[in-house]
Amino acid sequence: MQEEQHDNLLHADGKTEATTQNIANEAIETIENLNAEASEHHSTEDSHDLPMLDYEAMDMDKLVVELEHLVANDNILAIKNHVEEIKTAFLAKYNHFIEEKKEEFLHENHDSSEEFEYHFPLKSKFDSLYNNFKAKKNNHFKSLESKLKENLQNRLALIEELKTLINPSENIGDNLKKFNDLRERWKNAGAIPKDKYNHVWNNYHFHVENFYDYLHLDREARDLDFKHNLDLKLKIISRAEELLKEQDVFKAFRELQSLHKIWKEEIGPVSRERREEIWHKFSEVTKQMHEKREGLFAQQHEIELQNLAKKKEIIAAIEAIATEHVEVHSGWQAQINKIEALRQEFFSTGKVPADVNEQTWSEFKNAVRNFNAHKNSFYKDIKKEQQTNLDKKNALVARARELQDSDDFANTTPIMKKIQEEWKQIGHVPRKFSDAVWADFKAACNHYFDRLHAVKNENEAVEIEAFEKKKEYLETVRLFEFSGDHKTDLDGIKKHIENWKSFGKVPFARRHIEGKFNKILDALFEKLSMSKKDAEMMRFNNRIEQLTDSNNSRGLDNEKIFIQRKIEEVQKEIFQLENNIQFFANAKKDNPMLVEINKNIERHKEELATWKEKLKQIRNL
Repeated sequence: MQEEQHDNLLHADGKTEATTQNIANEAIETIENLNAEASEHHSTEDSHDLPMLDYEAMDMDKLVVELEHLVANDNILAIKNHVEEIKTAFLAKYNHFIEEKKEEFLHENHDSSEEFEYHFPLKSKFDSLYNNFKAKKNNHFKSLESKLKENLQNRLALIEELKTLINPSENIGDNLKKFNDLRERWKNAGAIPKDKYNHVWNNYHFHVENFYDYLHLDREARDLDFKHNLDLKLKIISRAEELLKEQDVFKAFRELQSLHKIWKEEIGPVSRERREEIWHKFSEVTKQMHEKREGLFAQQHEIELQNLAKKKEIIAAIEAIATEHVEVHSGWQAQINKIEALRQEFFSTGKVPADVNEQTWSEFKNAVRNFNAHKNSFYKDIKKEQQTNLDKKNALVARARELQDSDDFANTTPIMKKIQEEWKQIGHVPRKFSDAVWADFKAACNHYFDRLHAVKNENEAVEIEAFEKKKEYLETVRLFEFSGDHKTDLDGIKKHIENWKSFGKVPFARRHIEGKFNKILDALFEKLSMSKKDAEMMRFNNRIEQLTDSNNSRGLDNEKIFIQRKIEEVQKEIFQLENNIQFFANAKKDNPMLVEINKNIERHKEELATWKEKLKQIRNL
């Protein structure tokens, strides 16, 4: 209520002085309402000691750090609004975070009956801090409520005491002394409930004015007090005018609010002829400050509208990304990174107008949820494919385990290598099974190949020993002497072959010694008086036995292919020669050319028989 309303109330003796001032100003009303509320909360500055930070732009970790710092402060009224802002920002981010975790859980466990649970230690810490704050706040307001009621009774008692000072029978000087003492006690009487504030203050000022009217009997004392009050109020006006130049408008407004409280609560009336004048000056300054404050609010609202536009753009960008068609994992990872960047940008963008805050937040959540639905649909299909891959890999693990203890290394090794190649061709499996299935497969393969290498190492020593024996024996064979008896010489060569074979296999890298032995045999067979076919078959049998003993399946295959080609070539030669005979149909049998052709045919037929015999022996193997 304005100063004129305080200074022109009805007098107790019925005398009235109507106020013609109508400065029902929004600025004055705002300040009086704020002071009424501040009265209940002890101090006008309580809630302004700490600057309000942009909590919405902070991440959850930072918010908890700020909350912990605030809760350590026992000034509940100073931190109350800050704590509630932090709570709003934290819960918004936490709920969004939990929604994402739940979607991930349902995506990975869509066939499971297990209920979603997620332990987030940071949330537990936040709850603990906030509950601590609530307990402090409840204790504070319980104590405050009791104190406010006590202060109200004290002030009402002071008003009753003030009424008794208006007594003509008492000495004015004594009453003035009592009045000054009462005013001092009034200033120190403490806060009262805000719903009683205006009524109690108006009642108090009504009786203060009555007392000043009573002082007309002692005009000198009254005028002296009027002058003192005027000096104080002029100083307040001067300070208020200085506040108009303050850069921090909100700080200046808070001080102006304090000046109004002092004007109303601590300083008495001035002479009637000056009341309207000084109140008008104070009101004008108040109006100007109020306009600056409202202008700043308008600027903040404009910034909030800009933030709203920016957040709308972010939401639109998320919605656009959600409609893009992506078919590969790397593409979705890129999309996820884009969405995360937009989410961070959304959170770092400042406040929006309060009336659209919930709607904006809802639109943002729906846009992100829509993107996640598309993402999860893609990964659901991926998961089916990965499950199929897991089944294939488990089958290979089972096969590898069946073979891991096999001693048939010649046949098992190619199979194990083929299994390893098949494993490489199979795609990804679900992440939670990837390490385990690979460990099982690796263990089975390592078990087999470790055994294989152990056997190879053991055989290698035996093969080296065989090489050394054959190397030494090679000289013995090279010095073979013929006796002249065909059977004895043939048995001697066969004995050397048997001895040679008894030494066993040699290392793969040293198989050249077999070629040296075969060359020596070829020379011996050339000197031996036996049919060419028998010699050729003996050499062939020796070579085949060497390939068989060394498990050289590729060498046997190559030998087989070579023989088959030779058979085809000889058959073609015979066919061609037989065709040539037709040109000599009328020639005599002793015709030299005809005789030569027949000899060639017979020679090729013998050669063909030899090759067929070789092929037969290989096929029998």
